[in-house]
Amino acid sequence: MLVLYHATISNQQNNTCSVGRRPTMAATGSFRMVSEEEQAMRSKLEHLTVKDHGPVFGPCQKLPGHAVQKAKDELTETDERRASALKELRAAMKERAAEGDDLAKLVLDQFGEKPDSLMLRFLRARKFEVVRAHELMKGYVRFRKEYPELFENLTPEAVRSTIEAGYPVVLPSRDKYGRVVLLFNIENWDLEEITFDEILRAYCVILEKLLENEETQINGFVLIENFKGFTMQHASGIKPAELKKMVDMLQDSFPARFKAVHVTHQPWYFTTTYNVVKPFMKSKLLERVFVHGDELINYFKEFDADFLPEDFDGKASVADCQAIATKLFGSEDTAL
Repeated sequence: MLVLYHATISNQQNNTCSVGRRPTMAATGSFRMVSEEEQAMRSKLEHLTVKDHGPVFGPCQKLPGHAVQKAKDELTETDERRASALKELRAAMKERAAEGDDLAKLVLDQFGEKPDSLMLRFLRARKFEVVRAHELMKGYVRFRKEYPELFENLTPEAVRSTIEAGYPVVLPSRDKYGRVVLLFNIENWDLEEITFDEILRAYCVILEKLLENEETQINGFVLIENFKGFTMQHASGIKPAELKKMVDMLQDSFPARFKAVHVTHQPWYFTTTYNVVKPFMKSKLLERVFVHGDELINYFKEFDADFLPEDFDGKASVADCQAIATKLFGSEDTAL
């Protein structure tokens, strides 16, 4: 059965019209047929829980119906659009490379022979706008070119100890919106024992692995950072260049939808560090950063306490980081 959505009519009567003139009527919008199934999926999207989503680790065996609907509504993804955009993107890769753009040449070299499934990550991250997807691919190769130290000998085993230490933690369940949740608890971080670059390397591996999952490509990531225990040594030990590198990772360098960054329990001098970061951030990312301090009312509107571990103000047990590393990699040791 289909539901008919009709055009809206607006009365554009001119108050100064002469006697006898009929008010003019203008139609806006258009007729569109929407199935009851689609309406049901949209309704479900408004009432999702953590139990409605697929697993975080491993490939997505079958996309939930509400994820398919979300891709259609938010990303303009349909079977037809997916096929046409993939064709357009491959053509754009060749055209831009032929024009002599060095980064475009690197994109073609790296992705020209890769399967459509890899191209699809970039299209989803840019809502199937082919030009923007290609720019993101250029950003991806640019990031690796500008920061080779992050990718040298980058294997799962090279970062396993960092992830087992909890930098960062990947929650084994998605949040109610279907997003993958990455946690960073700064309290016990020793900058000399685990360097800033080692943590960024771990993030890079985690992003590559988890983006193999289509549900993650559609729903994206959210970061929660607990700054309780953030010391003056932390603040002075993190260099501006390292902070810029972190921001570059979060914007225009991975085919990932970073939906929000939540900061809790930050001390007063966190502002100094944050002010160093802000100039590197585009407005879109800035709008997605939420600094809560110790006032967590809005934080708990986003995340159910039962879902969060104790060290992030929740009721669940603290994450088993070794188990998370095993779920991520198993015995795999393949360079990225």
